[in-house]
Amino acid sequence: MTVVTAQPEPAVPPVDQVPGQATSEAEEFWVEPAASADEAPTAAAHNEVTTDEAEQDGDAPRAEPRTEQAEQAEQAEDDAVQDDAIQDDVHADVARDAQDFGAYVRAGGWAFALKVARSVRPGGETAGETPKISAKGFAELAGCSPERVMRYYKAWDKAADDGLVPYFEALAPGQDVELPDSDVWHTYYLSRSSAASERGTAIAAAAEAEGIRPTKALEVAENPTALRAAILADPSTAQAARAALLDRLQEDPALQTELARDIARTDDLKKAVAAETQAAGRIGYVRQIVENGQVKTPAGQTIDAPAELRAEAERHLSLIDELDEGEDTSEWASDAYDSMKDIVAQTIQADPELRRQERRTKFYSSLQKATKVFEELTFDDVDDLDTIYEDDMLQRLQELQEAITTCITALRKAAPGE
Repeated sequence: MTVVTAQPEPAVPPVDQVPGQATSEAEEFWVEPAASADEAPTAAAHNEVTTDEAEQDGDAPRAEPRTEQAEQAEQAEDDAVQDDAIQDDVHADVARDAQDFGAYVRAGGWAFALKVARSVRPGGETAGETPKISAKGFAELAGCSPERVMRYYKAWDKAADDGLVPYFEALAPGQDVELPDSDVWHTYYLSRSSAASERGTAIAAAAEAEGIRPTKALEVAENPTALRAAILADPSTAQAARAALLDRLQEDPALQTELARDIARTDDLKKAVAAETQAAGRIGYVRQIVENGQVKTPAGQTIDAPAELRAEAERHLSLIDELDEGEDTSEWASDAYDSMKDIVAQTIQADPELRRQERRTKFYSSLQKATKVFEELTFDDVDDLDTIYEDDMLQRLQELQEAITTCITALRKAAPGE
């Protein structure tokens, strides 16, 4: 920037100048002398004086105020000057590191993949055909494994197939090309060798379906101890693991069997499963009344649900459906089930025909159960009955025979035509 310094007007005007009349140049930069050395005028005062004089002189234009764009341009110019001064003082190695860092931020892994792509021989080319070297030789120079070099090589190869980057044959050592955005790098690069296996491929595909980077899923799969620690320590991680297991159970019969076996062998889990099964059954009983309009009586017969019963079932079901996912439903299910049973019992008691059918259904059900149990008693080994004989057995059978005889007599009296 160039700084112009105002020169004071000479005390005696030149000979060819009329006293009291100043030239335009002197008029532009003239500043009224200060009363003392300590009262030197500021730049703002200078601007104010010249502006006022210009306003009094009808021939001079009015000064325009400084715009925001002008201030920003001046600030940018000052910053550029300051940056140039900083760069002049920065060590060359530091500047090179900063430039490399900026290139990596913009391009991500593509910056390194380009170094591999333009330096490593593609398949089919021999050492005499190109100045490029093998992946093994490049790895030795880089101080890393050939497998790591090949992961960058394969990422570039996949991107070339998609038209994002040039093919290897079109690149020469030291050649620079426009690189894709860093955000798409992890779409092509898999940092773990396990990704090449069938298991790794499946994990990578599942990760892409979930919208996450395959490398994260592969890292978790390779560290089951870390996964276990996260599940044990963090409830949200445990919930995610539970949801994933439930999804997998639908298509993994072996896992279903193993999980069921684990539950059966754990007393607390068995009790929890039994309680949840009971609650689910009771909720299903209420839901059937709402959806099908029918209800099963204690004896086992199915009848049409009265309007009062359906209304009460809908009320209870709406309360249950409004519960949070993790909230216990056992108490709500018990209340709903007990309420349904009471209304069903009142309905049966108020209808004589329905009450008679309920008694008959209950009696016949009990008879079928008793018949099935008695039929299971076998006397194939009659010769060995003395080895199992107990006086109590004979007494119970005699009592049973008397009860059956009494029942038969009562039924005969009630039979039509008797």
